Amino acid sequence: MNPLEKGYKSVNGINMYYEIYGSGKPLVLIHGGGGSILFDYKEVISRLENKFQLIGIDLQNHGMTEHRNIPETFEQDADDVVALLKELNIEKTSFWGFSNGGNTVMQIAHRHPGIVDKLIVASAFYRRNGMMDGFFEGMMEATMESMPEPLKINFLNLNPDFSKLENMFDKDSKRMQTFNDWDEDILTSIQSPALFISGDKDVIKPEHVVEMWRLVDGSQLMILPATHGSYMMADFGGNIDKNLIDFTASGVEKFLNN
Repeated sequence: MNPLEKGYKSVNGINMYYEIYGSGKPLVLIHGGGGSILFDYKEVISRLENKFQLIGIDLQNHGMTEHRNIPETFEQDADDVVALLKELNIEKTSFWGFSNGGNTVMQIAHRHPGIVDKLIVASAFYRRNGMMDGFFEGMMEATMESMPEPLKINFLNLNPDFSKLENMFDKDSKRMQTFNDWDEDILTSIQSPALFISGDKDVIKPEHVVEMWRLVDGSQLMILPATHGSYMMADFGGNIDKNLIDFTASGVEKFLNN
């Protein structure tokens, strides 16, 4: 599994890292908080690189992309992704965003509707009460020690600067701590076909995902027997449910090709 192209583009004052796999209709892959292209999408890429052109992007402060000294926002991430795609001469594409990346791709569809072909929103939320009880209280007390070990190891393998890991953790934590509920019009404004995916034992309540699905006209819904992201990637114990991920990938492929 080797990228056909990888490198950096200068975007909004930072160098952003990207990788491109396969060929065909483009699909942009946006990782979650603390993640990176391959940490979140290795399993997906291995299943779909023969079917689509997959463009993975590391967001600000993550993976191989440079760091900024400003608060992270989903709006900034959305604008960064669109600016990077412009540098790659991509005028229209589908998006798959996982976790915080799902929030980012919803903002892309809201702020830059012209670039979106189809939208896959995986394990994301738009209101604080959509997260499992106690989530935000836990975020208020989050420390580096509480960050999952696989995320730390992955970051330092890509970027062996501990101060940058601290910066990413700090920026990610603050974004969640200060998150304000979105207006419904962020979702009702989405014009492109959308697929919402989540696990029944996810950090997002299933009923919240149903609520989002109802707000986006004509959208589709997949709630799978899974924890946060285990339907598309290894869990934090390193376990991979191959059959479940196959099921997710084939569902996404069908959604993108119909």
